[in-house]
Amino acid sequence: MPHGRNSCVGTAAATRYLRKEGYMVEHITRPRCSSSPDDDDPASDQNLPGRQQHTICSGSCQSCSSLKMEELCFPQLLNTSCRKPTSPWANFVLLNIVLCFISLLTVALNLLVIISVSHFRQLHTPTNILLLSLAVSDFLVGLLALPGEVFRKIYCWFLGDLMCLFYYYVSTIIVCSSIGSMVLISVDRYVAICDPLHYTTRVTVKRVKLCVCLCWLCAVSYSSLLLKDDLTQPGRYNSCHGECVIVINHIAGVVDLVVSVIVPISVIVVLYMRVFVVAVSQARAMRSHITAVTLQLSVNQQTKKSELKAARTLGVLVIVFLICFCPFYCVALAGDALVSSSSASFVFYLFYFNSCFNPLIYALFYSWFRKAVKLIVSLQILQPGSCKTNIL
Repeated sequence: MPHGRNSCVGTAAATRYLRKEGYMVEHITRPRCSSSPDDDDPASDQNLPGRQQHTICSGSCQSCSSLKMEELCFPQLLNTSCRKPTSPWANFVLLNIVLCFISLLTVALNLLVIISVSHFRQLHTPTNILLLSLAVSDFLVGLLALPGEVFRKIYCWFLGDLMCLFYYYVSTIIVCSSIGSMVLISVDRYVAICDPLHYTTRVTVKRVKLCVCLCWLCAVSYSSLLLKDDLTQPGRYNSCHGECVIVINHIAGVVDLVVSVIVPISVIVVLYMRVFVVAVSQARAMRSHITAVTLQLSVNQQTKKSELKAARTLGVLVIVFLICFCPFYCVALAGDALVSSSSASFVFYLFYFNSCFNPLIYALFYSWFRKAVKLIVSLQILQPGSCKTNIL
C-alpha cells in the first residue's frame, strides 16, 4: 500500500485503488481536501452509513479518500500505518488455538529432554550431549520463534523495529544451531558405526561439548553476518508502521543457500548412507553369528546392538528433519509467484513443527527417556542422590 507519494490522485484512479484494496466506494465526484464532511456534496462521506472515517491525502493537491480507521494498525499515524491482516474469524481462532497448543507442547516436551539429559549422570554421553543441544534449539523454537511468527502473521507488529530485529536474529541463530546439531549427530553415528574401535577415544564428552559450543558460536557469527545491514539500521525495509520485514540481498541469499542448505544436507545424506550400509552388514553378520572383517573382535555384540539401535533412532530423527526442512527451502527458492500463500504457510509451520516431533521420537524409541519422564513428573528427581539413578 503506497504511502506519502508526491502525486495528485484523481477521482477515477482513487476509486480504482480503493476498490483494489478492498474498500467499498459508492461514488467520488471530485478530490476533496477537507477532513470534515461537505454538506452540499451528495457524495459526501456522511452518506456512507455505518462507517468510521478518516482522511488520507496524497500530494500537494491533497486528494482525500475515506477509509475505515479500524482497518489500520495505527489510525493516529494515517498515511504511514499498515493495514491490519485480515482473515475469516473461524480460521483466525482455529489457527491461534492449534499453533498455541503446538508451541506449548514443544516447550514442555523439549524441557523434559533438557532436564533428563542434564540431571541424570548416566545420560552424560557424547550422543546425548548432542541431543541436548538440539533440544535447546527446539525449546527456543517453541518459546520464541513459533509464537513470534504467529504474532507477526496474524497481528500488527507493535513491538518496534528493535524487537523485530531481535526476533529475526534469534530465529536465524536457532535454525543454524539446529542444522549444526544434526550434522554433528550424523558425524557421531558415522564414527560409532563405521569405526567402533576408535569411537571412545575420538569422541569424548569434552570434545563433544567443545563442538557444541563452537556450533552455537558459529550460528551467532553467521547470523550477525547475514543480518548485518539490519543490525546497523533496524527497520530499514519496513514500508509502514506495524510491519516486521527483513530483506536478504541476492548475494547473501546465494551464500545462505550453500552454507545452510546444500552443504549440511549433503554431509548428512552422505554420512547416513555410509552408516546405513555398514549397519546392515553388521546386523546380518550378528544374526548369522559370523565374524566379519568389519566387525571388530574386541567389541561385544551387546555394544554393537546398542550402537545399531542408536543409529536407527537417530536415522529416523534425521529423516524427519529432512522431510520438514527441505520443503521449506524449496518454497523459499520457488518464490511467491509459483506457490500459493496457504501452501507456503503450511510448509513454513511444518518446518517449525519438527521441533515438536523430535521429543516424540525419543519417547518412541528410547526407554531411558520414558523412565526419566516418569521420574520427573513424579518429582522423584527432587530427592537427594536422584542424579545417580540407574536410568539405562
